[in-house]
Amino acid sequence: MKFVFTFAALLSLVCLPVVAQDKIYRCAGNVYTNNETEANAKGCKLVEGGNVTVVQGTKVQTGATPVRVAAVTPPSGSRIDSGDQKARDNDAKSILESELKKSESRLADLLKEYNNGEPDKLGPETRNHQKWLDRVADLKANIARMESDINGIKRELNRTPR
Repeated sequence: MKFVFTFAALLSLVCLPVVAQDKIYRCAGNVYTNNETEANAKGCKLVEGGNVTVVQGTKVQTGATPVRVAAVTPPSGSRIDSGDQKARDNDAKSILESELKKSESRLADLLKEYNNGEPDKLGPETRNHQKWLDRVADLKANIARMESDINGIKRELNRTPR
């Protein structure tokens, strides 16, 4: 039964019609055609080897007028008075300061755990040195990321109005 199925599958592959690509000609200006009479009339050259796929691109518009953007003006009455703005600035500053404290606290914890590149081995790390090395690398990356975050928060704090 297996032999009959295999034979039927091979027979169906052999009986498939063979699809051959016509000859392709390349004309001036990177124009391709498979019409032999047109190719001979234009003096096109036969492209040999491999299939040719031609994808039409978009045409570049020349002489088009540039798009003009209207100036955006805030609606009347939408100005924030200085007292509200000062309150918003103080809120933003206090949020940044609390984020800075959290980040510095987390960095201190990471540095303590990192222990100058020699953190204590935990659980399965005592038997598998690679797990310990992976944790050390993660700690180092987290420390670098946290330092970068702290520097960013400090830069943002320096930008806030005093």
